[in-house]
Amino acid sequence: MLKESLSKIRHVRNELHEIAQKRLDNLTKPPGSLGRLEEFARRLVGIYNDPMPEVPKKVVFTFAGDHGVAKEGVSAYPQEVTRQMVYNFVRGGAGINVLARHAGADVVVVDIGVNFDFDDLDGLIKKKVVYGTGNIAKGPAMSREEAEKCIEVGIELVRQYAKQGYRMFATGEMGIANTTPSSAVAAVLTGRPVKDVTGRGTGIGDEALQRKITVIEEAIKINNPDPSDPVDVLAKVGGAEIGGIAGLCIGAAELGLPVVVDGFISTAGALIAYTLNQTTAEYMFAAHMSQEQGHRAMLEYMNLRPVLDLDLRLGEGTGAALAMTLLDAGLKIYREMATFEEAGVTGEKEN
Repeated sequence: MLKESLSKIRHVRNELHEIAQKRLDNLTKPPGSLGRLEEFARRLVGIYNDPMPEVPKKVVFTFAGDHGVAKEGVSAYPQEVTRQMVYNFVRGGAGINVLARHAGADVVVVDIGVNFDFDDLDGLIKKKVVYGTGNIAKGPAMSREEAEKCIEVGIELVRQYAKQGYRMFATGEMGIANTTPSSAVAAVLTGRPVKDVTGRGTGIGDEALQRKITVIEEAIKINNPDPSDPVDVLAKVGGAEIGGIAGLCIGAAELGLPVVVDGFISTAGALIAYTLNQTTAEYMFAAHMSQEQGHRAMLEYMNLRPVLDLDLRLGEGTGAALAMTLLDAGLKIYREMATFEEAGVTGEKEN
């Protein structure tokens, strides 16, 4: 499935960008005066391959998974918080639930790797590939087969929900200690030193931060992931939810639909997708600039500019939900604002 999906990804058509730009320049405003809202509209017209796309039905996928590396003391919270937060998500009480409601988006929680068996719950999809990943400080996170399966879970979800009429997807995640594998993925794939892409995650102190850096360096040394093989990197030092997010990005690009990538962990998943097929970035919107220092390195590597910079570092898809509101705003400006001709307003004077 992964190879098939990657092979179907096509470049966004530049002529649609040109059509969108012509309309934007004829709206009742000075050219370019609505700044990045115009950029968002232009990109969405190109992605949808439609000169007048509808405001889309939206969904945020919050992938949940546990991490064996939590045993190394790299997080301020214990591992059981992952499953506890899954219950919070499905009850509608988490940050992502509030901001998704604000954005008019649905939230779907995906158990892709939690070390716990959930009963059937409304709003929870059980797609478990692993019961938590292995401790990357001691060995690989998972097998290559498991890593590929995690990616395929994301692809399958896009295909399934696109058939239900969803036309904009967003990434989110939950997993105690998941900034550690995300930093490892960032270091391997961008070539940056571990210390330059590793932050405080849930708010650890100086001593724990140094331990985290050491753990990641040791994990890369022990597992020796191949930077030219993103699936190998995911399997050896990644995480189940990172793989699911990579698949979401690939699946969206395959179907020609936009994906709004949340923060640091989500961007690690997007980076896996990008290194498998760089054209996936044409369908990605980077939601925001996380306070995690490695986030900038990954965005720069993919040449993505964040929509927002609000000092966020929660994850879950919260930044993506907020960014969706601005993408909607750009599209509504494009669709609903009058042209000079329609409004009977005199346009710009010729020099």
